[in-house]
Amino acid sequence: MILTVEVIAWLVALAWWSRVLPAILYIPRLPDLLRAPKDLRSDASITVIVPARNEAVAIGQTLRSLAAQDHAALHVVAIDDRSTDATGGIMDQAAAEHPSRITVLHLTDLPPNWTGKVHAMALAARQVTTDWLLFTDGDVKFASSAVRLSLATAERERADHFVLLPTMEVHSVGEGILLGFFHIISIWAVRLWKVAEVRAKRDVLGVGAFNLIRREAYEKIGGFDAMPMEILEDICLAQKVKRAGLRSQIGFGRGLISIHWAEGLRGIVGVLTKNMFAGALFRVELVFAICLWITLFCVLPVFGLLSHTTRLPAALVLLAMTATYAVYAKRSGISAWYVLTTPFAAAVMIYAVLRSTYFALRQRGVTWRGTFYPLSELRQRKRSGM
Repeated sequence: MILTVEVIAWLVALAWWSRVLPAILYIPRLPDLLRAPKDLRSDASITVIVPARNEAVAIGQTLRSLAAQDHAALHVVAIDDRSTDATGGIMDQAAAEHPSRITVLHLTDLPPNWTGKVHAMALAARQVTTDWLLFTDGDVKFASSAVRLSLATAERERADHFVLLPTMEVHSVGEGILLGFFHIISIWAVRLWKVAEVRAKRDVLGVGAFNLIRREAYEKIGGFDAMPMEILEDICLAQKVKRAGLRSQIGFGRGLISIHWAEGLRGIVGVLTKNMFAGALFRVELVFAICLWITLFCVLPVFGLLSHTTRLPAALVLLAMTATYAVYAKRSGISAWYVLTTPFAAAVMIYAVLRSTYFALRQRGVTWRGTFYPLSELRQRKRSGM
């Protein structure tokens, strides 16, 4: 069969609605911690592990918000990972203010064949004996009930691994444009309603801001010691949970944890430059496939409105995009009106993916948290599954 432009347009529209309809039906059924009983509690013990390198601007707020958690059996291990700014001193000050809740580790060296963040988390996790581990970042702000509600919800859901989706703080229109576009990406990258299904091996989600895991599950999958050179360690952890036949779950809770990812459109592009090529498994052919997909599914439908042969399927695609934004807007706080900027956001995303690839290939590696990692070694680790 010859695929005409009109046929392709209808196939794209059908593909869109095959994703959007289940999202509309099932995402509202996922746990929303804000709807949980106010007295929902757990007796389990938990250690929160916070690696940070040069996070002086935010680390104090992160640690103090964790110290203020209303879950009793909680301890925080903050790791100063070779910082060259005031991060270590701010950690020590927070620990002095809350000596029963916060312990600080200072690292000055990075062993060979490790990424810095993974090494810091693995080192801290080896010393933990609590029922649960929570891995988070040094720029996350926690509401006082965030850990308690997440822990109790994870146990109620019988989950071994639980991700609380963060609320992204939007400080400018540029940030809203790109962060809103992540709604489009996420609905295709992973079916959130399938994360809890053990057999849905492809549908996994890990978030660096909130990866909660039972200690027994962490030990069963080998923990971060089993992925020493991983760049996207949060996703890798989730993948290992699924492969081990363990149960993951995700939850919403607007404002329970919040993060300002980067300053402005330029700042977000800078962050994406660091990790998009890693997300493509350091494979150039996959980069081009991603760019082609974004163009076909998020850019061309707008131009499809200009032709009478593709106008109807194009309109259906744009309606699906609008529905996607609307589904997430209630939980993220990012206005659904940003759907109007989708083609521009898609173009910026393509630029960021290509920029990430270009710099990695030019440098023959990536610089992550102050350390350079050769591309050949990262690819080898990916092929070997390490």
